[in-house]
Amino acid sequence: MANHKSALKRIRSNEAKRLRNRYQHKSTRTAIKKLREAGKEEAESLLPNVIAMVDKLAKNNIIHKNKAANTKSKLTKYVTSL
Repeated sequence: MANHKSALKRIRSNEAKRLRNRYQHKSTRTAIKKLREAGKEEAESLLPNVIAMVDKLAKNNIIHKNKAANTKSKLTKYVTSL
């Protein structure tokens, strides 16, 4: 266990960040699943919000920027094919 005050604070802040990242990542994955199950009109309206969520994950280094680009590309392709 950590002995220094700053190390204890670092442990607390890391845990808070980990939980926040996990929540954002999971809610984005849920939104992607909802988009895939939606009909054409609903999917077209959901797409901008989902893309914004994926961009935010990439900006905060929760996912890699290339993974974000690939996900956005696949989702856009999927929605246009409906």
